Amino acid sequence: MESYDVLVIGGGPAGYVAAIRAAQLGFRTACVDAFERGGKASLGGTCLNVGCIPSKAMLDSSEKYEMITHEAAEHGINVQGATVDVSKMLTRKAGVVDKLTGGVAYLFKKNKITSFFGYGKLVRQDGDGWIVDAAGTEVKATHVIVATGSNPRALPLAPFGGHVVENSGALEFTEVPQKLGVIGAGVIGVELGSVWRRLGAQVTILEALPGFLMAADDALAKEALKQFQKQGLEFHFGVIITKVEQDDSGVSVTYTEKDAETTTRFDKLIVSIGRVPNTQGLGADAVGLALDERGFVKVDGHFRTNLKNVYAIGDVIGGAMLAHKAEEEGVALAEMIAGQAGHVNYDVIPWVIYTSPEIAWAGLTEKQAREKGLSVKTGQFPFSANGRALGHGDPRGFVKVVADAQTDRILGVHMIGSGVSELIGEVVAIMEFGGSAEDLARTVHAHPTLSEVVKEAALATDKRSLHM
Repeated sequence: MESYDVLVIGGGPAGYVAAIRAAQLGFRTACVDAFERGGKASLGGTCLNVGCIPSKAMLDSSEKYEMITHEAAEHGINVQGATVDVSKMLTRKAGVVDKLTGGVAYLFKKNKITSFFGYGKLVRQDGDGWIVDAAGTEVKATHVIVATGSNPRALPLAPFGGHVVENSGALEFTEVPQKLGVIGAGVIGVELGSVWRRLGAQVTILEALPGFLMAADDALAKEALKQFQKQGLEFHFGVIITKVEQDDSGVSVTYTEKDAETTTRFDKLIVSIGRVPNTQGLGADAVGLALDERGFVKVDGHFRTNLKNVYAIGDVIGGAMLAHKAEEEGVALAEMIAGQAGHVNYDVIPWVIYTSPEIAWAGLTEKQAREKGLSVKTGQFPFSANGRALGHGDPRGFVKVVADAQTDRILGVHMIGSGVSELIGEVVAIMEFGGSAEDLARTVHAHPTLSEVVKEAALATDKRSLHM
């Protein structure tokens, strides 16, 4: 029987990063993962295979098409007869995924990590370690890391299948649906809705909550909704789905909104109402692994479960279901197992929505800060006053900085505009070091760049913006 210092169950962002870091720290490491694509093992989990990476590839392709058909003329570029080849778009997307998932497999070989293809199951305790069924082969492991991720939450009225799809199915449409319905106005819903809207679909988004992006800063959510509605996305809030029926040609959705009942017909329906922990095949019940009432693996502040030397990280423990949060937990846990001081600062994890305009935030919203009883000052600066944004032809949006009025420490930053997925990193780094709005405002930013808007928003917290 093979023996490992660390065995990771799950090869997504949490699992593969934990395995790599453990191997770097000198542990004999193995990873067992059941994800497959095209009938073959494919490391990287949901993120690389059917989530973050392919969706961004499709978002980029669709954004380029919209630029050519609707925006190029403003730049003096006239294009006639531009068409969409969905098949080629999907082939390009698959190529991007192949490159990255193959890269993870290469990194496993480079770091001498043993890879098992199939399910991992906790069998029994063996001294301080465990016997684990790794894809049909029993192995010993001193430390076991559960990183099995999450699955799309299904709507009981609309089980997945046929014309009703979740995120992976929405990335595989072979033609542009004429009418596309989306249940759920969260990150996945608006991103996937944006892809197909740009390519020609009429998109209707149905959301149970009474408002849009209610976890984001109010100013950000309001501006984002205005921009998306301007693009043609149709939103309905406070919706209760009462019936979903599908036949060979499409899906009919009946819902109530403000006490009025409506039935709408769609060619395709995307259900994106959140994700649930994946513990399939793990053997949790048999070995007594504690789960909470929602099925997440229970852990303490050091990712330890109730079982000795069994840990859990990533989506399967709940919290922010973000790939970068999962990766940081993987690194922190591997370092803790090695006796180091691994740590994740959950207060400054960035959130990003890759629509156009992009949306990004980190830290507290203005409302959250005030609810905590903090004395708050804010600064906001628009991209419409920025030379680089005007040169790009995309002056939409703004940056908003929320700071403590007493200490000047940055409490949160909220952005909507072109490229803010990249701009957010600067402020997260400053927040990680407990930096102030003054620190950000006195940092030299290259001119002309979009990043100058971040500087100006920091200056605005003291009402001293230079270009407004």
